[in-house]
Amino acid sequence: MAASTVAFGLMAVCIRLASSQLHPFEIAFFRNFFGLVFVLPLLFRHGPGILRTSKLPLYFMRCLIGIASMLAGFWAIVHLPLAQAVALSYSTPLFVTIGAVLVLGEVVRARRWSAVAFGFLGMLLIVRPGTDAFTAASLVAVGAAVASASVAISIKFLSRTEHPDAIVLYTTLLWVPMSLLPALAVWETPVGITWLWIALAGALGSTGHMFWTRALKLGDASLLTPISFLQIVVVALAGWALFGEVLDRWTLLGAAVIFGSNVYIARREAKLARQAVTDPEINPETPTPR
Repeated sequence: MAASTVAFGLMAVCIRLASSQLHPFEIAFFRNFFGLVFVLPLLFRHGPGILRTSKLPLYFMRCLIGIASMLAGFWAIVHLPLAQAVALSYSTPLFVTIGAVLVLGEVVRARRWSAVAFGFLGMLLIVRPGTDAFTAASLVAVGAAVASASVAISIKFLSRTEHPDAIVLYTTLLWVPMSLLPALAVWETPVGITWLWIALAGALGSTGHMFWTRALKLGDASLLTPISFLQIVVVALAGWALFGEVLDRWTLLGAAVIFGSNVYIARREAKLARQAVTDPEINPETPTPR
């Protein structure tokens, strides 16, 4: 999880570096293009059979929403201080909780709703509506988090029947042509070191995703979630060293509030999941302890 978090943080840095020449939409295309290069070995490993599916329309819709989230997120990374853009992306689990209730019919009780409300308070501390600090870029970052939450909900649907590597492959294969269309509208051929930044963005994005999925397979999400806060440290240091950005106290405080909310939600969900396995009233197949 630590490796995944560092990779995603460095990807954001590469996006900002590439933005000195390229529009965020074109950077998104190259991130997907080079990301596809790095995930193609999965296709050779599993063979073409892994792409057999009856859920292609759901994949298509999931990728359309994902592209909207990516374009908005990349635009926010370019137009906001790095730490602020990443901090607002931490609000995604809050919207996932709401979506799980509305779409998946999951039951969320008072304590988790309180954590969600607490997380939204953290968002307000970062965005600060009604002050000079409030910008349209902040709203774009929040919109990216909402779209990202929709993607997470769709992955829950797909993961019930689809192989995780199939989801990664289909997502990347569809994202390349989808992201090409908006990129063509602002196209400028990369030159010089920009090629390095966009290639690294693709490599780091795919590497981070692979580390993330393996971390969740090996460990409890409630224990791994706190490690993700390391990304704020990475981008804050990079923003200060490379772009002269200073981490303001409101962003730090808001990020801490959102982070605390996410940790509580993750731990609460893990506790309920364990109860569902061990409590005979919830799971009648579990034998009563003797």
